[in-house]
Amino acid sequence: MTILDQFGRPIESRDLRKPETGRLAIAQVRDRWSTYPSNGLTPVRLAQILRAADNGDVLRQAELFEEMEEKDGHIFSQLQTRKLAVQGLEWDVAPGDESAKAKEIATDCEALLEWLTDFDDNILDMLDAIGKGYSMLEILWDASEGRAEITGFEWIHPKKITFWDSLTPRVLTEEEPVRGIDIQPFKWLYHRYKARSGYDTRAGIMRVCAWMYLFKNYAVKDWVGFAEVFGKPMRLGKYDSGASKEDKEALALAVRMLGSDAAGIISKSTEIEFVEAKISGSLNIYLSLTDFCDAQISKAVLGQTLTSDSGSNGSGSYALGNVHNEVRGDLTRADAKALGRTVTQQVIRPYVGFNYGWDAPMPKAIPVYEEPEDLEAVGRVYQVVSGLIDISQEHVSERFKIPLRKKTETPVKQKATGPIIDPSAAKHILKQAQARFTPDQQALEDLADRTVAEAATMMADNEQKIRQALEAAQSYEDAVERLLSIYPDMQVDDFSDLIARMLLNTELYGRSTVAHGEN
Repeated sequence: MTILDQFGRPIESRDLRKPETGRLAIAQVRDRWSTYPSNGLTPVRLAQILRAADNGDVLRQAELFEEMEEKDGHIFSQLQTRKLAVQGLEWDVAPGDESAKAKEIATDCEALLEWLTDFDDNILDMLDAIGKGYSMLEILWDASEGRAEITGFEWIHPKKITFWDSLTPRVLTEEEPVRGIDIQPFKWLYHRYKARSGYDTRAGIMRVCAWMYLFKNYAVKDWVGFAEVFGKPMRLGKYDSGASKEDKEALALAVRMLGSDAAGIISKSTEIEFVEAKISGSLNIYLSLTDFCDAQISKAVLGQTLTSDSGSNGSGSYALGNVHNEVRGDLTRADAKALGRTVTQQVIRPYVGFNYGWDAPMPKAIPVYEEPEDLEAVGRVYQVVSGLIDISQEHVSERFKIPLRKKTETPVKQKATGPIIDPSAAKHILKQAQARFTPDQQALEDLADRTVAEAATMMADNEQKIRQALEAAQSYEDAVERLLSIYPDMQVDDFSDLIARMLLNTELYGRSTVAHGEN
């Protein structure tokens, strides 16, 4: 059986016996140095950086994306929101099959993920691929005690990756600073973010945000310059045609001093005129441009804008926010699924292969993501339906995750919301009320009771259908859809006829008693 690595390349048999325990990508002091490509960034320069990354040289692009996340608070916030949504998930390890051996391996792998104390931080490192398109960590192995144990992971800066001569990444090291070293099987964890089809160097969300970042920087720079002189009159110095160079320089200095210090000295023969600015139109052009750029960034990172902010006029609605949260849920599920696939193939797989054999049943690492459910809305459905069908306590307990009371436990007494009536007194009151019925009134009461009894018989089949639909539902929305789907099949014609006959009999009986009383 040929075993392939994460890039689809066959692995030689010698690499399947024992993992590489040495450190290959040792961090250097100069790794923290940067060329700071965002300084003085222009459209031409940005295009050059992106074009170089397309050709495999991702150094400047990686540095630029790092600076964008540092300098732009909106980009940082949106990326953090998306990353933390996945980082906070619990992990489960499902066995490869139902055998005892598979369950033992799954338990061991689950213990491995729990034992790795920095695994949450490593997840954040892997999720760096969301912005940059890829992320890489070096797997640190220890085989000194006869077993292959993973002791941790070391994050590799994206700028130390190169795609110079192939589409497969290589790691730049001290010995190979240009071409880099090949990716050794099971030594490197390489996580991809596939937002769209294409190469890894062009897959990151930061590629989309880069242009909005550039335009936003232009707007903010001009906005700051505008704010410095906003409301101030323009200072215009006038000199005679025969003024010397020294006089002109002195006048220019005086004009500048009037702007910053609000004080200055000039000769009597020199004139300074203050021209009031005639401001017209909207002053929010800079704010509108920055808001537009932020909105485009939010759409790229979170898929929408309402969960990040409700708009400059506060018009974001709760209903739209809930719809957009569902979009975020789709992104979280996709990120979690991709992360689980990477951990399974590049962490669990080599760990099981080195310790249990490469033909052992392979467990699957699964980030557990559950959609938040509106239990209040579900409770309202149960409250309405409970009047139509008999719902078991066990079903309600399981549905709402509320354990049933044991016999030895003290029950929770519901606080009375009205005056407490003794049962014997209640029976007496009911008896008196019934005794006040006249024979005609009692006849109507009997008619109503017979109608309710007949209706219950007619609705038995409908109740059974409703019960089955609710018990099979997985959520409030699912319950509504199931109830709507069975509605056309429900028998309501006989029920309508029964109500019509009851109303007709009641009206005829009423007319009869009135006529009898008049006679």
